[in-house]
Amino acid sequence: MARILIVDDDPDLVDDCRLVLESAGHTVSHAYNVKEGMAAIARETPELLVLDVMMDQPDDGIVMAQNLRRQGFGAPILMLTSISKVTGMSFGQDADLVPVDAFQEKPVSPKELLSLVDKLLTKGS
Repeated sequence: MARILIVDDDPDLVDDCRLVLESAGHTVSHAYNVKEGMAAIARETPELLVLDVMMDQPDDGIVMAQNLRRQGFGAPILMLTSISKVTGMSFGQDADLVPVDAFQEKPVSPKELLSLVDKLLTKGS
């Protein structure tokens, strides 16, 4: 199974995702902000990144994804977001502005999370 890093400032969401992913056999680590996330990526080389859009700053996840792609990070990125509920705005996949492999609106069901993760890991291999 895969090494997955979750970067999200919501401890409840991190715990829920971790339980679901670990029950499927994945190794899961987490970070609660961009700085911790970047350190974890350097240390652990995850095969999939689950990333929140809004953390300390409203665009932290987007900026992190942009920086990672510029640095050559090639693993799939699944962006979890509640931005449309918070701002009324919605974003789509864009190779330059939001360089992620999939978006998922929060909350995400366990079945849907596992399906997305499996799809992204298959696509990335």
